[in-house]
This record gives sequence, structure tokens and C-alpha cells, in this order.
Amino acid sequence: MAKVVIFGIGQIAEIAHFYLTNDSEHEIVAFTVDKEFLNVDNFHDLPVVSYEELIEKYPSTEYKMFIPISYKKVNKLRAEKFADAKSKGYECVSYISSKATYYNTPVGENCFIFENNVIQPFSSIGDNCILWSGNHIGHHTTIEDHCFIASHVVISGNVTIGESSFLGVNCTVSDNVSIGKSNVIGSSAVIFKNTDDNSVYSPTETEKSRVPSNRLRGF
Repeated sequence: MAKVVIFGIGQIAEIAHFYLTNDSEHEIVAFTVDKEFLNVDNFHDLPVVSYEELIEKYPSTEYKMFIPISYKKVNKLRAEKFADAKSKGYECVSYISSKATYYNTPVGENCFIFENNVIQPFSSIGDNCILWSGNHIGHHTTIEDHCFIASHVVISGNVTIGESSFLGVNCTVSDNVSIGKSNVIGSSAVIFKNTDDNSVYSPTETEKSRVPSNRLRGF
């Protein structure tokens, strides 16, 4: 069990507090944010301290961190804060839901893995990754550092997801494909071949029908 400080006081931090409190051995002791965003003293009945003062009040020799920042700027903000926390000597905990299907393959620090993820054998997940609920991570797949995998993504076997990539809801990556670094794979995209670094795949939105719903037969 570790005493943990969560970075943030937004929705993802609140979700992290819920999961770690109800489904882990860790004790949440405080929240922290950058000083410029410090506008409350307490969050979920726990103290909120400025990140600039964290090392003094919650030293890295006694406390660990969890940094559940979103995919903003293609995961760059989370990567920067993770690197900074490590430079201050903090170890970051990872959370793997008890309701995930997981066979003890390697998972790095500061990973947030929600319920109903299926992580097949011989796969690996790097540091600082978030896997929202309900994804399929195929066998022999590597997810590199700082990635964000949204819900109901299908990653087939022997796939590499490049560092700092974002995969949107319901997208699919075929077998034996390598996704480049800092890719943005939009919702419902289907990827059949390797991608270059910094690539964006954005499927078109479903068009509105010219027929109004009150004129549809059978409705």
C-alpha cells in the first residue's frame, strides 16, 4: 500500500480518486495542482496543495503520485508532468481495474487501466498510459509510453502503438501494424497498414438524412 497524491482536481482526477479508493490498496492523502490553478483548499475532503510546494509537504521519500491528465496536446501535458514528478524523485503508482482481464504482462508507471479491458498475453504497456473502459489489446502488442486509448478500441495482434498516440472510441487497428509516434486515430477509424509519425486519421461524420424522423416508415 502507498500513500498517494493525485495531480488535478478536475473530472479525471475525481474519477481516479473513486477507483483508487474503491478498488486498490492505496490511500489517497491529497490532491495537487499548479499554483496558478489552485482555487480551493479541499477536494473530496482532502487537502489541495500547490504542486510547487508538494515536495515540502508531501516528500517523495514518503509519498507517491498518480497523474491522470487527459490527452491534451497529444498527451504532451501528461508526459511533461510525469517527467517532472520523476525528476523530483516521485514514484508513480499504476491502477489496473480488478475487472480488467489481465495476465500480468508488463505495465509501466502511472498507467490508468479501466474495467473491461482485455489485455492478452505477451503484450506490454509502457509508462504513463491511459486505457479507458472496454478495449481489446491483442497478443504480442506493444503500447509505448504516454498513449491514451479511448473506449472500445480494438488493437489486433502484434501491433505497436507509437509513443504519445491517441486512439479514439471504436477505432480498429489490424494485425501486424505499427502506429507511428504522436498519431491521432479518430473515432471509428480503421487502420490496415503502418502509419508515419504525427499522422492524423479522421473519418467523416455520418451525414444527416434529408428525411425527418417523423416520416420514417416503421417509427
